[in-house]
Amino acid sequence: MRSEVVLDASALLALLNSEPGSDAVAAAFPGVAISAVNLSEVVAKLVERSMPAEVVRAVLEDLDLAVHPFDAEAAHRAGALRTATRQLGLSFGDRACLALGLQLGRPVLTTDGAWGSLDLGVIVRAIR
Repeated sequence: MRSEVVLDASALLALLNSEPGSDAVAAAFPGVAISAVNLSEVVAKLVERSMPAEVVRAVLEDLDLAVHPFDAEAAHRAGALRTATRQLGLSFGDRACLALGLQLGRPVLTTDGAWGSLDLGVIVRAIR
């Protein structure tokens, strides 16, 4: 499956929780990619909200996401983004998402509108 967009954890959570902007995320399917780092963030949030881990797994598997491993190349790419993203306080997960967008040459969907001010060579689309 060719990934047309990369999702940040916040965008996937917006979809799963029917939050504002969820329609933009839903419209991106099929062809959605996510870093294993961001998938882990989503799992943690859902389990934290008392959703059983086996239900979380089933829900996420039903979405048929293209999950990309966080390997050495991704680690270098995300780490190199630290200086450029520091002023906005982007987290490791945020940088993992942006790094995947750079790697795949695909736009990134997020709820964080501040990402749009970054000039990193990746298109950022805020969903709200």
